[in-house]
Amino acid sequence: MTSSARALFRALILVATMTLVVASSAFAQIPGTNGNGAAPAQPAAPTDPLGRETPAGMVAGFIAAAAEQNYERAAMYLDLSQEKDAWGPSVAQQLQRILDRGGVVFSRLRLSTEPQGDQDDSLPPEQEKFGMVRTDHGTVDLIAQRVEGKDGVKIWLVSARTVSELPELSRTVVSSSVDKLLPYALRDEYRFAGVPIGHWIAVIVLAFVCFGAVWLITGAIGFIILRLRRSTGDSRIRRVLEASALPVRLLLTAWALRIAMTLAGVAIVARQHLSGAIELLGWVALSWIIWRVVDSLAAFAIDRMTLRGRLSMLSAVTFIRRSVKFVIIAFAIIVGFNALGYNVTAGLAALGIGGIAIALGAQKTIEHLVGSLTLVTDQPMRVGDFCKFGDTSGTIEDIGMRSTRVRTLDRTVVTVPNGALAALQIENFSRRDKFWFHPILELRYETSSEQIRTLLTSLREMLLDHPDVDNDPARVRLIGLAPAALKVEIFAYVHAVDGDTFLEVQEDLMLKILELVEAAGTGFAAGSQTVYVARAKGAAQRQGGDEDAPGTGSDGAKVRGGIPERV
Repeated sequence: MTSSARALFRALILVATMTLVVASSAFAQIPGTNGNGAAPAQPAAPTDPLGRETPAGMVAGFIAAAAEQNYERAAMYLDLSQEKDAWGPSVAQQLQRILDRGGVVFSRLRLSTEPQGDQDDSLPPEQEKFGMVRTDHGTVDLIAQRVEGKDGVKIWLVSARTVSELPELSRTVVSSSVDKLLPYALRDEYRFAGVPIGHWIAVIVLAFVCFGAVWLITGAIGFIILRLRRSTGDSRIRRVLEASALPVRLLLTAWALRIAMTLAGVAIVARQHLSGAIELLGWVALSWIIWRVVDSLAAFAIDRMTLRGRLSMLSAVTFIRRSVKFVIIAFAIIVGFNALGYNVTAGLAALGIGGIAIALGAQKTIEHLVGSLTLVTDQPMRVGDFCKFGDTSGTIEDIGMRSTRVRTLDRTVVTVPNGALAALQIENFSRRDKFWFHPILELRYETSSEQIRTLLTSLREMLLDHPDVDNDPARVRLIGLAPAALKVEIFAYVHAVDGDTFLEVQEDLMLKILELVEAAGTGFAAGSQTVYVARAKGAAQRQGGDEDAPGTGSDGAKVRGGIPERV
């Protein structure tokens, strides 16, 4: 497995295990108890003050000591057990010169940060490859060996075999082109961050040269591809190339600059100082490329689906694009911290009890994310649909990863969490294939049976002859004798593309119904009310027995025939 593939795989594993770490970190923090209920005291593991417990720590420590020109400390990273007469600082300085001229030291992402090293590198368990040297006869591997230190701590050192090969390597290593071109003052006298000034100037020049060369090469390749694709009329290639041109150039520039610094013989300290920044630039450029490609493909898919009328997939494309972007951001953050030397895995594992709070706080977020997946997979609605859920009705404007925005009839915007929305009953008015036309006519009781038969026949013919009315079913029936009217039901479905078209067809049908009712010689029942009046017999008898004689009510009104009259 190459270094880039291993780094990519590790970053993906970190993304996939983030939620597992949060959930399981609480259990990792629960200590065991002894008989008294207290956690047993654990003795602190001894550590190496020079950071040589891992291959990555060994390389970083040696480079830091070489940058400070502290070769006595740099010699502590070498296994000199087989070099009885060698002076450690001189050997360390010799190794630095070899690395400056043609050596390559692996980056932080490739070097193992585990005390046991990389167990899958086809080397013995106690050995680790940490670099190589270009010589006139080929490349020679640089090997680190895990040994037991003076304090009983297992540490990593440059192996005794590699130390013994240094004299031969110093004679056969490829000479540095930068040192040949630089004057003595820029090569040996003036230094910055442990590196000669001339080497920093060489890095700047190489960066501009690499970027210019990459720009010309990629521009020529893109021009040729576009000329070959122009006859097909396919715009996908053009969109992807135009969107990813700049990040592709940055990625290739980072890769080319790293190779150019090694071939030119830039000091190893400068290369190691820049390795993290170059790797970070490369990962950012790669994430940027994927981001641009996802945007281009999503825009192309939306255009194609719109042309084909598959509007139901627009929300799914938007959600997938946002989900992929979220993964890209998480991936870029993790590999970025790794490139800068931060152990993201240890940081996540160190959340401990705080992971419980994060997990509890993320419950709603996860619920809304699951709700978003439900809305996208089931597709009960899409952007542009007019829906009703709960007490809210409106047009769907956006379906996001956490919430959905709805434009109501009052032209306000309501934001509904997807977790709550997925649990509601959603009525989608935009999915109607036909509109229900269902008026109830109330005819007056003076309508004869012959008039009713004529009207029913005319209404049925009108529905069957109308081009926008579905013939199955299209029925007209006398359904009841109400207290004040004869009820006639019209049941039919109208073909219409939207609500406005249906209202137009409904208006036309209503006008024709009015004409047919009038032509049948009948009309609609008007609202009426019957009032029954009783005579006040008791009041008339008290006035002399004449029921028709006027009397006087308790409120001062005269009563005649049971009907009070105000005086």
